Amino acid sequence: MKIFKLIFKNAFRHKLRSFLTILGIAIAVIAFGVLRTVVTAWYVGVEATAANRLVTRQAVSFIFPLPYTYRDKIRQIPGVSQVTFATWFQGVYIDKNQFFVRFSCDAETMFDVYPEFLLSKNELETFKREQNSCVVGEDIAKQYKLKIGDVMPIEGDIYPGKWEFVIRGIYKPRDKTTDATQMMFHWNYVNERMKKESPERAGEVGWYIVKIKDPSQSGNISKQIDDLFKNSNAETKTESERAFAQSFLASTSAIITAMNILSFVIIGIILLVLGNTMIMSARERTREYAVMKTIGFSGSHLVGLIMGESLFISIIGGALGLTLTFPLIQGLERVIPKGFFPVFEIEPITIVLASIAAVSIGVLSSLSPIQRALKMKIVEGFRFVG
Repeated sequence: MKIFKLIFKNAFRHKLRSFLTILGIAIAVIAFGVLRTVVTAWYVGVEATAANRLVTRQAVSFIFPLPYTYRDKIRQIPGVSQVTFATWFQGVYIDKNQFFVRFSCDAETMFDVYPEFLLSKNELETFKREQNSCVVGEDIAKQYKLKIGDVMPIEGDIYPGKWEFVIRGIYKPRDKTTDATQMMFHWNYVNERMKKESPERAGEVGWYIVKIKDPSQSGNISKQIDDLFKNSNAETKTESERAFAQSFLASTSAIITAMNILSFVIIGIILLVLGNTMIMSARERTREYAVMKTIGFSGSHLVGLIMGESLFISIIGGALGLTLTFPLIQGLERVIPKGFFPVFEIEPITIVLASIAAVSIGVLSSLSPIQRALKMKIVEGFRFVG
């Protein structure tokens, strides 16, 4: 107990320096937690993909449409259990700062292919029946205080004009990683209007989602789909839903990698901050260590004192940083538009990494002062002038 009391007193002998060191560690842990949370949130869409779903898009680029007539041909391929499709609509809701996914879809099959979107039977039937109806995610409904029967006006950009959709369903996410920030409505409703206003754009869909019976056959089925439309005016590229989601991240991979690296560079900064403090403390206590050796303190006692002090400061700083990280992440979650990060919360792995880092840094920062104290001769210690 006396050893622990001595460690505590040593840690706060210079209160200002100790406070600033703890604060520096806490800030670094907060920065680490926020960066890691952004990185993990970026990959949520990949984690939410299903092994039994394929995505068929235009071979040249995702932005080019595919003919509606492809649907029945894809459905006839052996191993395919269901086919649905969607088209990116976007538009402006309230103002351009309100971002969340808005797309038209095949109302009859969308919720069969995506069982993770939980919608009541009555809401689903009403949605299928009314052409100008829409379904929104639970998070979007909460964010904008929307309820069944409300009208969502959208100012079209890709599809110009004023559009009004009546909310007939609010879906809930089945899993933690399920995106509950989407808005979907009838492709037929959009297509019928295109027939009148832009006939050349009628009969086009954005991409197909293909549900297959056996995920192990995904490669074979993908090849069959692409071979079916080879040398046509709109060749296709079919890939697993995971590969499709990863392709979206490819354009931002440099940013994600940089953030990932930066989060671990912060760990090095913590090491330098605490290491500097411990070296200064050990230098100031050179004569004290000489006295301790003289009265019988062993090397293990000195190791315990120095490492204990370092661990004490690093653990307090780490605990303070983690404690403050949680409300900060919750605050950012409320500020960031839901559409950017459907799931934005600190992951358990981030907490584990931050905790391990705090302990490891406490140990590593004490190594140099320990080595100095153990090698020091008693006479040299008494002669030392700090």
